[in-house]
Formats: sequence, C-alpha cells, structure tokens
Amino acid sequence: MAIGVFDSGVGGLTVHHRLVERFPTADFVYLADQAHAPYGGKSGEEIVDLTRAGCVRLFERGCDVVVLACNTAASVALRRLQQTWLPGYRRELGRSVNILGIVVPTIEAATGLPWEHEADRRGDKVEKLDVLGVFSTPATARSRVYEIEIDKRRQDVAVFSEPCPDLARMIETGAARMELTSVIAGHVKALATRIGRHPDRAILGCTHYEIVADLFQAALPPGTPLIRQPEATADALARYLARHPEFDPGTSSNRRFMTTGRPGAQHSMVEAFWGAPLSFQMA
Repeated sequence: MAIGVFDSGVGGLTVHHRLVERFPTADFVYLADQAHAPYGGKSGEEIVDLTRAGCVRLFERGCDVVVLACNTAASVALRRLQQTWLPGYRRELGRSVNILGIVVPTIEAATGLPWEHEADRRGDKVEKLDVLGVFSTPATARSRVYEIEIDKRRQDVAVFSEPCPDLARMIETGAARMELTSVIAGHVKALATRIGRHPDRAILGCTHYEIVADLFQAALPPGTPLIRQPEATADALARYLARHPEFDPGTSSNRRFMTTGRPGAQHSMVEAFWGAPLSFQMA
C-alpha cells in the first residue's frame, strides 16, 4: 500500500518532501490537480467535488491514507468528506481508508495543545495577547478555521488572517522572485496595518507559500517565528500511523508523481526547492 498526498498544485510538495524524509521506506503517490488550480478562489462545492475526485484517484492507486496537503481543501472539504462521504466509500471499496489534513496539526503546533483540548472559559482577564498572523488563500480565510479553532483552545491568542488572492497561482507558474518579493511584502504590510503592528508569530496557511518562506521571513520583523506546516504534518502522521497499524505505508520507497494538468518537468523554482529534477506523469 502507500500514502497519498494531494494538493491543487505543487505547493503540497513542501509537505511531501518532509514526509519522504520522515518515512524513507514508505511508498508515496503525489497527485497535483493542476488542471483546476488554484483552489483559493473557487466555491465551497467546487472544492469539495475536486477534493473528493482527487482522493478517489489516490485510493484507486492503492493508497490507504491520503494527506490533504492543501489548506483550502483541508479547511473547506475535509470534515464534510470524512462525515458524509467516506463511510459509504469505505463499504464500496471494501477496505479501511482515511483522509487526513494539515490544518489540525498546524493548530496543534500553534496552540501547543492537542486537538481534543478546549479552553475552560471563565472570563479571566488576559494580560498579554499573542498575536498570530495567518497568510492564506481567500477560501481558507473565508472559512475562518484558524480563528475559530484556535479561539476554542487558547484565549490568549488573537488570530488575524490575510488573504493573498494571486500568490499561490504566481508560485505555481514560477513567477520571478522580484515580483513575489513585492507581493509578499505588500501582504505583510497590509496585515500589520490592519492589526496595528506586526504579528508575534505567523502561519503560512498555504503550502505553496512554504516554497518562498524565506521571502515571508525577510518581509516580517527579524526573528518572527513561522509555524511550519510540513514539520507539524509529519509529526501528526507519525502519531497517527503508530495508533493505526492497520494502515500500511509500504516498504519499497516507491515515489510516484501525478498531475491532472500538463505532465513533464516542473519549473525551476519547484525543482530548486525539491533539490532534484522533478517530472509528473498524467493522472
């Protein structure tokens, strides 16, 4: 069997890269839905339908567990697929499969608390707020998942989201670093203006953004901690597989890269991040 990794495009490779490092003998199938990328400006129903179709492709190729390495898909589609579609699909498929996301591990990393924890609200005065900025696609920002779920767990963390409408598309298509630098600096400035100051910490709430994490770091005040989704997701998957030995990640170190878009080599920005030439096959 294998672990599936799904994203609308190349951003999920940031998570996939860390998973390969953490599970070097496991078998992986990566699927980029580049024919429909980016997801950030699509309606909720479109995102659910596209995410379901991607998961089906991966399950049909032998994956037991699919990691949604896409904040938009995880924020908008994951809970609905888990609750209303996956139980019937398991019966149809005749085996145990599951879909995991990257939002839960990110929130656990941001709060320092397990997902099951909810704050005991006593109305105590909060002496000092930890201001957390979230840079994300418009769909993730609209979902308010980070604001809602972090507020349930920590009263001393104030979350402010900054939607970045074109940034994932620019990274997906290999925009020039100078252009990316300007756009990212603009979003950092816009968030700081809205808050009244820079955030104390930041979440790169789109896996595409991890490819240009250095540009976010340069635009933020020196030393601003970034919560890294790839590391948090790898930690969470390791815990999940330890609890669920029925899911077999494979042992052959097999790696397959597929796309619904144009197959072949990826652009230089992606290959520089990956550290080697990277070619996708048609899904």
